[in-house]
Amino acid sequence: MELADAKQRLCEEVDRRSDVLVDLARRLHDHPELGFEERYAHDALTDALEGAGLTTERSAYGLPTAFAARAGAEGPTVAVLCEYDALPGLGHACGHNLIAAAGVGAGLAAAALADDLGGRVLVLGTPAEEGGGGKVRLLEAGALAGVDAAMMIHPAGHDLRRITSLAIHQLQVTYHGRAAHAAAAPHEGRNALDAAVLGYVNVAALRQHLRSDERVHGIFTEAGEKPNIVPERAAALWYVRAGTVARREALEERVLACLQAGAAAAGCSMDVASPNPAYAEVRDNEVLLDLFAANAAALGRHLAEPDADTAVLGSTDMGNVSYEVPSIHPMLAVSPPDVPIHTTEFARSAAGPAGGAAVLDGARAMAMTVADLWLRPEALEQVRAAFGGGGRGTGGGPT
Repeated sequence: MELADAKQRLCEEVDRRSDVLVDLARRLHDHPELGFEERYAHDALTDALEGAGLTTERSAYGLPTAFAARAGAEGPTVAVLCEYDALPGLGHACGHNLIAAAGVGAGLAAAALADDLGGRVLVLGTPAEEGGGGKVRLLEAGALAGVDAAMMIHPAGHDLRRITSLAIHQLQVTYHGRAAHAAAAPHEGRNALDAAVLGYVNVAALRQHLRSDERVHGIFTEAGEKPNIVPERAAALWYVRAGTVARREALEERVLACLQAGAAAAGCSMDVASPNPAYAEVRDNEVLLDLFAANAAALGRHLAEPDADTAVLGSTDMGNVSYEVPSIHPMLAVSPPDVPIHTTEFARSAAGPAGGAAVLDGARAMAMTVADLWLRPEALEQVRAAFGGGGRGTGGGPT
C-alpha cells in the first residue's frame, strides 16, 4: 500500500470512531481519578481496546491501573502512550482525558491496518504521571523493551512542537528535635520547626543564584502539635527542577546543603526520602518530531517552537521514556492561548469542543506518523540515528 493511501485509510479509521473517542474523553473527564487509582479509566480504555479486537493485558506489569494492548505480527514496533490520572481538587486540569482518548484512537486506527502495512503497535496505559512515575515503573518492568519509537500528545493553549521540560526530583525532608515545655523549660528543647524554617530561608537565599531554567519550591507538611510544646518533629516537601538530569543533581546537592545547615543550626537531625521516582527532561527525537509535525500540518495544525509567551514549562515521566526510546511529546491547542494548564479554566476546556477536536487530530497525526515508521525504512533509520544508538533500546539511563 502506498504511504499516502495508508495515511488516508488511517484517518478514515479514526473518523469512523470519532463519536466513540470523544465520548471516551468526556467520560474520563466526568470521572477524575488520582494516580494509581484510575480504575474507571483503566476499565473504560481497555474495554474500548478489547472491543476492537486488540490483545489487551489489564493491570499490566504489576501495576493495577496500567495496561498494554498490541496488534500486528511483524515489523517495527511503535508505542502510543496514554495518560489518564487527574489532579487533586482540579480534576482533568492537565487534560489527560484527551491524551488517553487520542492514544486509544491512534492505536485502534494503526491496529486496523497493522497486518496490511507490516508493523506492530503497542498502546501502553501509563498511570500516575502527576508525580507517581508510572512510566518509570513500567520502564523498570520492561514494558518498552523492543520498541522502536514512542509518542503521545499533550493538550495546551497552543499547537507546539514540544513541552519545555525540566528534570525533577521530590525530596521529603523530616526533622528530628527534642520536645520540651516551651515556657517552663525551653532550654531543654531542640526545635525541629526552627530547623525547617531555617532551611527554608536558606533555600530562599539560594534562589537568587539559580539559572533561568532551575526551580526549587517547597511546603511544610508538619509543623508541631501545640505552641507550648517545642516541636520535636517537622517535615517539608521540596521539588527540585533543572533543565537536565545532570544539572538537577548538582542543584539538589546545593539545596540539601541549605536544608542540612538549618538542621545543624537548630541542633536537630534531618532525614531525606524520595516519595516518587525522579523525572528526566524530555529529549525529543527531532526526526520523529518532524514527521509528526508534517502530519499535523496536513490536518491544519502548524506546530510552532515554544517561546517566552507560549512555552509550557513542566516536568513529565515521558522524559524517562525519551532517554530509553526515541520519543516525542508535542502539544495541541485545546484552550484559549491565555489559559494555562492546571487551572479550573483549562479543565473546562478539556471537556469542550476544542478538546474533542484535539483528540481526533492527535489520533490522526499519531497514526499517520506510525505509518511513516512502518512504510519508510529510511525514516526509521534516521530516527534511530538521531537518537544516538543506531538501534533499539540503546539510549541508556538518565545521566
